[in-house]
Amino acid sequence: MKEYSEENYLMLSGIQHFAFCRRQWALIHIEQQWQENLRTVEGRILHEKAHDRQSFEKRKDIIISRGIAVFSKYLGVYGSCDVVEFKKSEKGITLFGREDLYLPIPIEYKKGKPKDNDADALQLCAQAICLEEMLLCQIMEGYLFYGEINHRYKVVFSYELRERVKSMFDEMHDLYERRYTPKVKETKACNACSLKNLCIPKLCKNISVSKYISNRLEEEE
Repeated sequence: MKEYSEENYLMLSGIQHFAFCRRQWALIHIEQQWQENLRTVEGRILHEKAHDRQSFEKRKDIIISRGIAVFSKYLGVYGSCDVVEFKKSEKGITLFGREDLYLPIPIEYKKGKPKDNDADALQLCAQAICLEEMLLCQIMEGYLFYGEINHRYKVVFSYELRERVKSMFDEMHDLYERRYTPKVKETKACNACSLKNLCIPKLCKNISVSKYISNRLEEEE
């Protein structure tokens, strides 16, 4: 099994950008371009609130930890978990200073509401894979909490979802090593992208030679 060295780690959160748009991911993570809009600001504030509390908090049989740093040699990534709930379980792991066994359950906070794609689930699954590697355990599920509807949804970490996570990060590593920014087809989703003015998706369209000559002749007339 291939393992990535630490100097080649990518940001874990980048898989959400990559799943939404490969070009957006490349503009942010390869070309280091970024623009804020209302959605990104609100999302950042929500994450800051999730992290800006005590590191550990106990509620009955659950220990809540915020902002845990994670990494994976298998995926070649680093990042952090918004919240990890350690639930008392006979199938759990030992925690320092605790007598009981606890099962880790990652929870990712999102500003809006559930999306039509699985970008959020992929990010959460990547966090689970990191935790499994670090804590030597198996995590079967986690949760996505959406601030707009104040509700959280369970995500099952199936074999298919895990394979998609691995495949995407392998592709991201390949693009990053080549410093290649993919082109993109313009869609309705482009209107909500904070990088629309930097990306200029219309310029990514492939124009045939005949079409190009025709357009230039029309301009001259």
